Amino acid sequence: TDLRPLDILSEVAPAGGLARGLRVFQVQGVRGFQLSPSRPRALGFPASRLFIHCDRFPEEFSIIVTLRALRVPAKRNEYIFTLMVEESPSVLVGLRYAPDKLHFLFWSQERAGGWQTRVTFPNVSLSDNQWHTLILAVSGQSFSLTVDCSVPKDVVVETPFPASLSVRRASFYLGNRRRRKGVFTGLLRQLVLLPGADATPRICHAVNFKVAALSVPTVLQDVPAKPVSNDVLKYPYETDMKVTLGARPRCSKQQKAQFWFNASRRGLYLCNGSAWVSMLEVKHRLDYVEEHQNLVTNSETMGIEVFTIPKVGLFAAMANRVTPPGSAIYRWTDGKFVHYQNIPTYQAQSWKYFTIGKKIFLAVANFEQNERGQEFSVIYKWSRRKAKFITYQRITTHSARDWEAFVIEGEAFLAVVNHREGNNHNIDSVIYRWNPRTGLFEANQTIPTSGAYDWEFFTIGPYSFLAVANTFNGTSTKIYSHIYIWLRGSFQLFQSILTFGAADWEVFHIGDRVFLAVANSHSYDSGMPAPSNFYAINSSIYELNITAQMFVKFQDLLTYSALDWEFFSVGDDSFLVVANSFDGFTFSVNSIIYRWQGYEGFVAAHHLPTVGCRDWEAFHTAEGSYLLYSSAKEPLSKVLKLKTT
Repeated sequence: TDLRPLDILSEVAPAGGLARGLRVFQVQGVRGFQLSPSRPRALGFPASRLFIHCDRFPEEFSIIVTLRALRVPAKRNEYIFTLMVEESPSVLVGLRYAPDKLHFLFWSQERAGGWQTRVTFPNVSLSDNQWHTLILAVSGQSFSLTVDCSVPKDVVVETPFPASLSVRRASFYLGNRRRRKGVFTGLLRQLVLLPGADATPRICHAVNFKVAALSVPTVLQDVPAKPVSNDVLKYPYETDMKVTLGARPRCSKQQKAQFWFNASRRGLYLCNGSAWVSMLEVKHRLDYVEEHQNLVTNSETMGIEVFTIPKVGLFAAMANRVTPPGSAIYRWTDGKFVHYQNIPTYQAQSWKYFTIGKKIFLAVANFEQNERGQEFSVIYKWSRRKAKFITYQRITTHSARDWEAFVIEGEAFLAVVNHREGNNHNIDSVIYRWNPRTGLFEANQTIPTSGAYDWEFFTIGPYSFLAVANTFNGTSTKIYSHIYIWLRGSFQLFQSILTFGAADWEVFHIGDRVFLAVANSHSYDSGMPAPSNFYAINSSIYELNITAQMFVKFQDLLTYSALDWEFFSVGDDSFLVVANSFDGFTFSVNSIIYRWQGYEGFVAAHHLPTVGCRDWEAFHTAEGSYLLYSSAKEPLSKVLKLKTT
């Protein structure tokens, strides 16, 4: 066999028409085949059509699949394809998937005693109703699976793929193993066999990894913008025309031709494959900011978390300094925040809301010990029966400042920032992994940090990152903060950036550009002469440079002991608001809203009087858009309404 791609899918969809049992369906702007379970044999063809010059399956090869899988019930398998000899029920070569697993099957008479060998790739999450491209590379005993061009999963088995596997009198079957049980229920767009090569380099240069193509049947390719003749469509297809509500969803080739209705802006948008195009919109622009609510809190507030519990409502959790009475949770009622629940905390610094499946959690970072001298931070779980948060898990921490929750490859993680232990600021912060068997978080990785304040998790394409804001190493605030990348099952150092008492990272996107802003709080070095002002210091915005594969400085902004950045949008405009807390003389300092001005970068637009500002949160309701800020110096937070024109 030569080294050309062998398009298995095109054999059941030749240029003249479709095989019986195939329908063309369009989802998220991408077409695929839906297979009928009633006629599995109709979706087969002789292997001799592909193996014209040789009746042996290649010893080394790649299989490329683009699919959209539906959720599969537990203990059920669905076949993507099989290669079977006509008179035998055994599978010579096959690919099937189960919940969170992918299995590659092959028959090896000489090495396995005539038994089938199964190579299993665990933690492969395909059943999310999204398009995915898989590349399976096979060479001897080595099997490598790449999903959406992310980091490959490598498996080495005892039994190698056979060097001489005969395909005489064998047939390929699409989405089945010649029976109705186990028929593939999703959509198939691409199924290609590439002999003699790892297809990853040929696939993973595409812009959209999830629908990257090596060879796609003609009927599934995009229709030209203008018809080439007056003929009716040769291949009729169906589409799931869907309108998404709520916050701005992603718009890529997968979502092409989908609609999004933004209720707060009263706008209808169409995804063109890269951006949301306004079809009908009431344009809003930020005019000014007005005070909406003075929210009296239990004590000074170190952090805020605004979140929505489905079918319950909008909430704000305040991390209050004094114990008792601890920290308070407020519920948005009739256009205002109203006290809802008190939770005992110990100089709480921040809250983090997250979900795992149907479970709803809220984690608090406690800075001090409790009455018994124990130092715990606590995860609370929402009780639907009691309609409040109840204690779920206690985790030992050391002057915890922040929690960050995230999901990688279907697994849930929770990272804590440990600020110091006694007078030692150079200690480990910990990343915990959710154990679905025990229903608890367990320590998974430690990362050395220096007086750290904040974690920030973000993804770029298939890659996951975690940035830490290091604040103080015991002698200086002029230290490196670090960005880590997830590789081979753990976070590894990606880039170090010099910061000055870093208190917060904020990642945000403007169009296709990715930015990372750091809030620098003060400049202090015990071995250097004191500056004229420790607190009047630049905070910096960095932009991802794809070519250099690193973040490079984009803009410096003068801030005054900055403790937080918050990114938000109004209409088509993007904004950053900074929490200025102290200018060296007074805590009554203006915090600034900066407007994105394209080539000019961020330009100061609104000056907001604040007192010891510690945290900002932006949120939206049916009544409009708001900012909520907390004060670390007085028991009063403020809700500000963004007035638009």
